[in-house]
Amino acid sequence: MYCNECGEKLSLMFKRDEGLVPYCKNCNEYRFPRFASAVSMVVTNRSKDKILLAKHIGNDDYILFAGYIKKGETAEKAVTREFKEETKLDTVKFKYMGSRYHEPKNVLMLNFLIMAEDGEPVPDENELSEVKWFTVEEALEAIRKDSTAETFLKNALAEIKKL
Repeated sequence: MYCNECGEKLSLMFKRDEGLVPYCKNCNEYRFPRFASAVSMVVTNRSKDKILLAKHIGNDDYILFAGYIKKGETAEKAVTREFKEETKLDTVKFKYMGSRYHEPKNVLMLNFLIMAEDGEPVPDENELSEVKWFTVEEALEAIRKDSTAETFLKNALAEIKKL
């Protein structure tokens, strides 16, 4: 790790109430790690019996919808914007479900359960090769096992059963 201000190699130094934190000896400052924030969406239809999944171009795995939160944007705004950009459908309502750090992309994922308006989704041709409705059982089978997406999907399905 390197200082984002001066480029000096960081060393770990103990900081009271924080533990070991990257420290820049040149700037004489602690440098807490920075990472991006993104939204992840488990999408259901109005009757809550279908789950919408997508495939990215060049990838065979079905995934949840997701996107980075832009500077100055709230997570809630990112949910509706990203979903509309990727499917051309509006969001009827949504609920925050929880977060999880996703190490492969160094991103904090904020997960939402959203209800999509009725209609056929139109995949963003620059990003997605396929968008498809699944039954709950099919969605659980299609999503990558032991993934952040599977964790979010299972949590959302437990919430849907409560409603």
